Amino acid sequence: MSWQRQTPRCGRVSRSGETIYSCRDCVLDPTCVMCQDCFQYSIHSRHNFKKRVSNGGTACNCGEVDVWRSAPYCSQHAPTASDLGEPTRTSRWEKQWHEVPLPRQPEASVTGGSVTMNEPICLIDTGRDGRMSVQQGALQILEQIQQPVVVVAVVGLYRTGKSYLMNRLAGRQSGFALGSTIESKTKGIWMWCVPHPFKDGHTLVLLDTEGLGDVEKGDDKHDTWIFCLAVLLSSTLVYNSLGIIDNIALEKLQFVTELTEHIRVKSSDHSRNTELMRVFPSFVWTVRDFTLELELNGKPITSDEYLENSLKLKSGSTPEVERHNKVRQSLKEFFAVRRCFVMDRPASAAKMKRMEQLTDADLEPSFVQQAQQFCSYIHQQAQVKTMRGGRGLTGRMLGSLAETYVEAIRSGKVPCLESAVEALAKIQNGRAVAEALEFYWAKMTRKVQFPTETQEALSRVHTSAEKQAISIFIKASFNDQDYKHQQQLKASIEEKYGALCKRNVKESRKVCWSVIRRVFASLDHGLSNGSYMRPGGYRKFRSALDQGAQLYRSAKRKGVMSEEVLTEYLEEKHVVGQSVRAADQNLTDAQKKMEEENIRREEAEQQQRLLQQRTRMQEQALRDLEESNQENIRQLNRKMEEERHRNQKELQRVLSAKLQEQKELLERGFDRRAEDLEEEIKKLKRDKREAEKPKPEPSCWSEVKAGLKQAGKAVGKKVASWFGF
Repeated sequence: MSWQRQTPRCGRVSRSGETIYSCRDCVLDPTCVMCQDCFQYSIHSRHNFKKRVSNGGTACNCGEVDVWRSAPYCSQHAPTASDLGEPTRTSRWEKQWHEVPLPRQPEASVTGGSVTMNEPICLIDTGRDGRMSVQQGALQILEQIQQPVVVVAVVGLYRTGKSYLMNRLAGRQSGFALGSTIESKTKGIWMWCVPHPFKDGHTLVLLDTEGLGDVEKGDDKHDTWIFCLAVLLSSTLVYNSLGIIDNIALEKLQFVTELTEHIRVKSSDHSRNTELMRVFPSFVWTVRDFTLELELNGKPITSDEYLENSLKLKSGSTPEVERHNKVRQSLKEFFAVRRCFVMDRPASAAKMKRMEQLTDADLEPSFVQQAQQFCSYIHQQAQVKTMRGGRGLTGRMLGSLAETYVEAIRSGKVPCLESAVEALAKIQNGRAVAEALEFYWAKMTRKVQFPTETQEALSRVHTSAEKQAISIFIKASFNDQDYKHQQQLKASIEEKYGALCKRNVKESRKVCWSVIRRVFASLDHGLSNGSYMRPGGYRKFRSALDQGAQLYRSAKRKGVMSEEVLTEYLEEKHVVGQSVRAADQNLTDAQKKMEEENIRREEAEQQQRLLQQRTRMQEQALRDLEESNQENIRQLNRKMEEERHRNQKELQRVLSAKLQEQKELLERGFDRRAEDLEEEIKKLKRDKREAEKPKPEPSCWSEVKAGLKQAGKAVGKKVASWFGF
């Protein structure tokens, strides 16, 4: 038998919804995967890997050496020397595992779902083969950010001071690498996450991109993808340049004209450009080392007016005019909000060689003021990163989005916005359900001490835990079509609550019977030795029975089945009592008849107490089901309202831009283009009116509520089964 057959393999078959992994660097067979347990104990976690959600039935290939280029084992399944027939030597797989150095991880602290990083980290890098990959260290940081993210990306030619601006936005003197030579310092896309300085509960994500036009790369396509990724990932895009805005500066922004070739949107009622404008970020142009006076026709103008004047179109259809208009038209068509900030030269050439060491006191006062105005605008006006329809993103979602886009680029495809939404929903929603359910179960098992004295006591903990679990789901979910995942969470929590109710009943019965045995010990002893089967024995029997019942009712922490168990015990003793009463010669027939009437009255009272206890338990459980529906609706409505407001702002932003564009076209004599815009403007106005209408309660929840009322017997039967009634 060969050593390959002797060595251990995993072979674990994944269930639907579990995460599985594949290493792009090491597999020979692209279908080769590892389960989560094997992956975290393998060196592949330090490589360029891909993770995805399994549909179920996929076997882990850990240990199958014929499908791996290298490192086919995790540390748990790595063959030992004896497996290989080499008792005195270390297996090459064990050696490979131990010799691979761990990459340095950035320091980051986590507080309340936000992350504070002490320094930036590479988010997207380019390998030696020229292919992009998302770095796992950055994804691990984004994974921890459960807050909405405001994403600001900076692009521009290399050696123009982009990184300095991002350091100022982070409130730090240094961080993103600065350089004083002709060499480009930033490679790929780097990320820095800090708590938002103005918006509580938000995280500011700063993305510093590789300088465009680096002569050492000589790859225009790579620059185009860097630009596209910056556009796709950000909510505000900063374009940084030197000097002035003229034809030369605009020609260097030719990447914007290629966006439609590198970003795909599915067909809709609107034009492609309008669809792109809806999801594209705000555009901010920072012009560094600005040397002109902000004047036009002898009158002072703002920097924003300077930008818009620079973007004016020329009339005509000659190649020169079309070339002049191409970038300008693209900027107008793709970016609804456009702002401009001009900045003087910050310091002398000698000082600028050590910019990281300079304080504001060392810089030109005018530059400091201009830089502060820029930072103030970004901090106060940059919006949460959203997808179409106002769907906001958290850090975790941003990481998944980056993976989706980079994977499309790696596979030679064009990133598709709708496909990204679908992929994001698939990844996030199943996970949101699992995390919310895990939280609910952990809190219930931690907070509940069984048995609870009443059903209401269990209900209070359940209601609190479910409310928090729903909140976890609402924050983590994304584009939950037909709310099926939220309904799945509701059904799962209901099932677990039912299981807890059953456990509560079981534990209560144990305690109650323990109390029964203690308080009725003398009665049971008397029955066993026959001391009640004599004249006068019945009154002693009744006295012991009443005393035991009194002691039982005064005992604490018996739980929800106190009357149920007592009733069962008293029913057992009813037959015994009849025998004792019949054997008591001291009782007359009239006294025996009176005792029978007293017993029937007491049994009726006990049955009434039992019925009241059962009714309280069932009514509380039914209220819990109704409250669950209401809480789901309340939190869902809040999220829908937030998304509706963001969608309104999105539509208003695009509509205002289109109206302004139409006005300028008419002023410049582009009547045909202005006329073409009219139909698009009408559609946007229609969409805006629809967006202003409050959304009705989701029909699925209305049906659930109606179902509770109409199917009262069925629901009551289900609840009764929780308690064994």
